[in-house]
Amino acid sequence: MYATRKNRKHEIQIFGIPIHSPSRQEILEEIGRNIRRARESARISITSSELMYNARRIRFIPDYIRSCRYSLCDSMAVVLSALIRGVRVHRLTGPMLMEMCAEYGVERGWRHFFCGGAKGVAELLSERFSSRYSGFQTAGIFCPPFRKLSNEEEEDMIRCINSSNADILWVGLGVVKQELWISQHIQALHIPWIVGVGGAFDYHAGTVRRAPKWMRQIGMEWSYRLCTEPWRWKRISSSHLFMFESVLDAVFGRAPVFGGEQGAGIRIPEWKGNSSS
Repeated sequence: MYATRKNRKHEIQIFGIPIHSPSRQEILEEIGRNIRRARESARISITSSELMYNARRIRFIPDYIRSCRYSLCDSMAVVLSALIRGVRVHRLTGPMLMEMCAEYGVERGWRHFFCGGAKGVAELLSERFSSRYSGFQTAGIFCPPFRKLSNEEEEDMIRCINSSNADILWVGLGVVKQELWISQHIQALHIPWIVGVGGAFDYHAGTVRRAPKWMRQIGMEWSYRLCTEPWRWKRISSSHLFMFESVLDAVFGRAPVFGGEQGAGIRIPEWKGNSSS
């Protein structure tokens, strides 16, 4: 167990999944310590309500989140789930963490690798961060094709990432797919920090419009996305179902897994380089 876990405040378990609420300074300093010293491959889970929903239905996800150095609260539904259990946690989303690391890491020489996104998105993201944060360093970019990779292509990708001498690997392959990819390759990756950030690439590249700031602050970004991208209704509804199950669990001490038993009938998606978030 990492030493930084001993004194953490505002931790809670929801359905056996840990949610941590470190201060921004704490997490940045911990990232810096591992980069400077041990350089052990550590993971950070950006734990959204959608990921929590899937954690009750796809068996590898709970162990994945528990094995991460931090499990950060990514959505208002998770904030509310913690609150009804008497613990206050704050949101620290994927886009927020990327901004924090970009700014904080400039003077410290942190090198960033971007894996995922549609063609050209990671390049645009890198250009925007370089323009915004003078001295920002991109160690490398890899945009997987939208098809199943051969073993040789997978090996080339891992070799490309490892040889970049990156400090942080940002993976934008979409919820569940990115966690699966990281789980499958964690032993082969020699990068101090690996973080799956879903749609953060598109947000920072400017290829997807974000909800107004006031909507994000009150946790209503989902309604904006539903209006602008109605095809997301299934994914958004999974977040609401997680919230409903969480309330039942908080009130009655247990909650059924609506739509099937844990792991039953749910197929872990095969990773095919699809970066859709």
